[in-house]
Amino acid sequence: MFKITGEPLESLDLKGPLAESAAGAYVAFEGWVRDLNDGKTVTSLEYEAYTDLADKEGARIIAEAMERFEIHEARCFHRSGHLQIGQMAVWVGVTAGHRGDAFSACRYIIDEVKKRVPIWKKERYQAGDSGWLRSEGQVGP
Repeated sequence: MFKITGEPLESLDLKGPLAESAAGAYVAFEGWVRDLNDGKTVTSLEYEAYTDLADKEGARIIAEAMERFEIHEARCFHRSGHLQIGQMAVWVGVTAGHRGDAFSACRYIIDEVKKRVPIWKKERYQAGDSGWLRSEGQVGP
């Protein structure tokens, strides 16, 4: 499951649906809004996405991870809208029989989301902003 959401992300709420007795491992990644980037003080951040396209590409990434690694389930949620420092921007959770596949799948998912999912961000600084940046720092929409 992959979903773009304007709602705050809460780890415990997101983790719950992954619980199953067959899983020996659970791995999660949380990406938070930080207050400093490239030497500039960040005051907040905005995300914008083409939700339908982003959800479809995100679902493809999850399906690829399911095929590539021996995992039970994988989920990823990414925020849209205006976020404050310390808020969670992205969450990935993976369950597997063993930790190696869970770690590898989690890393694969977040790396592919950053590369492929059409999400733009704008960092707001004390003096100005970054403009809209796409994925791995590409300028755009």
